[in-house]
Amino acid sequence: MVIFHDNSSEERLLIGSTVETEKTDKWTDGKEYPIVLVDISSASHPFYTGQDKVMDTAGRVDRFKQRMSKAGDRKSK
Repeated sequence: MVIFHDNSSEERLLIGSTVETEKTDKWTDGKEYPIVLVDISSASHPFYTGQDKVMDTAGRVDRFKQRMSKAGDRKSK
């Protein structure tokens, strides 16, 4: 059993897994389990939640929009 902690929704899931980690944390039953920190899970993914949510931890969307605006400027010249 492993705790998966979703960083974006703060949701925690205890499920069976073969993933290995050195970090541990206590679950609601008082027992210690290995814990894995994830950026997105079914608790926060738009497909499962039905919410539109932009998760851009590295600024990729902004860089993409800048490149597209520059490409549009070159086409209009």
